[in-house]
Amino acid sequence: MTEPLPPFSRPQDDRDGRTDLTLLPADDTAPLRADAARNRIRLLSVAARLAEERGIANVTMDDIACGAGVGKGTVFRRFGDRTGLLVELLSHQEEQLQAAFLSGPPPVGPGASATERLHAFGAAVLRHEHAHRDLYLAAHAEPGRLRMTAPYQFRLAHVRMLLREARVEADIELVAHLLLGFLETAFVDHLLVHRGMTLERVAAGWCDLVDRFTGRCPG
Repeated sequence: MTEPLPPFSRPQDDRDGRTDLTLLPADDTAPLRADAARNRIRLLSVAARLAEERGIANVTMDDIACGAGVGKGTVFRRFGDRTGLLVELLSHQEEQLQAAFLSGPPPVGPGASATERLHAFGAAVLRHEHAHRDLYLAAHAEPGRLRMTAPYQFRLAHVRMLLREARVEADIELVAHLLLGFLETAFVDHLLVHRGMTLERVAAGWCDLVDRFTGRCPG
């Protein structure tokens, strides 16, 4: 699936260049009714399960309708088309990841040192995107567009916050972009598939990079 995705909405920056760390929805649509919201979650859960089993490229709207026990028209009304499904499915996955960063147990969530949280952030992103590899590869087909999406902006703000807390003496904005570049799905996939690395080795490399910027590693 190579069709480019519509952009996610972007978070708002304040005058100090900090971004409000709140869960970022895929769009600005009005809240759904309770029954519609439950229906959306059921459809997305079925879609996520099928994507994990078969790969997102091999999941049809008919498959999702059958798995959820609804008519195909219901699926099309909810998502519009396959691109709409991919956008909502990615948003659904990102909301879960963001919730862990904001309020999950340490070290991913609050309660650990900034460096420990940066270590855990990278490991969590690597595991999460590897578990949903084809979804993220399809969604991140255009790196330039990727960096304008709300999920990327959320991650950027989160990493900047932790770098400030760790008192990193460098250009925080540039370092945050550099660190996130290490975690980009296509780059990690290249290391795993074409360079024969393990996810553990990549995660260790992430921690080493973080340590060099936070002063926990010589040089």
